[in-house]
Amino acid sequence: MDMALTRCPGQLRCPWCEGDEIYTAYHDKEWGKPLKNNQKLFELLTLEGAQAGLSWITILKRREGYRTAFDGFDAEKIARYTEKDVSRLMADTRIIRNRRKITSTIENARLYLEMMAGRRSFSKWLWNFVDGEPIVNHWHSMKEVPVTTELAEQISKELKQKGFSFVGPTIIYSYMQSAGLVNDHLVGCFRHPEH
Repeated sequence: MDMALTRCPGQLRCPWCEGDEIYTAYHDKEWGKPLKNNQKLFELLTLEGAQAGLSWITILKRREGYRTAFDGFDAEKIARYTEKDVSRLMADTRIIRNRRKITSTIENARLYLEMMAGRRSFSKWLWNFVDGEPIVNHWHSMKEVPVTTELAEQISKELKQKGFSFVGPTIIYSYMQSAGLVNDHLVGCFRHPEH
């Protein structure tokens, strides 16, 4: 497959969503849609970090399990987790049971709350990197879409300086795509013109 557009019933879509209803629904309703809700951005950052070394569909299929296991991604609750909670999560088959990713989520929640207590919200901090508007790319094939960019590297570096983990440049670029900071829908995909 040349990874150009695929024709799903009635629509032309980016090819990565082909073959799975969950992926197709995610592509059609969420991926690339500008997300500015702080809690949803924290959730997405956590899920993107959980994806490290795995496929996104693996995480999407467990998303509801993550929401339940991590108290709806309520950062204030997560920030208070103890070793007992880590043990509980390590036994929870609804999520990826990786101790480093679990403890990273807890520490990232604490750091996220510190940012939220500052002069501006996490969302405003993040969207400031793109002046509040999505960067609209014009890719014709998935081969053209980068895995990271200088901007993703800059955001990753700043998050790491603040103490966040599982926020490498590739994860952050994927996060930027998911949260709609960049529109990487292929030209011709029915979702591309929305931005």
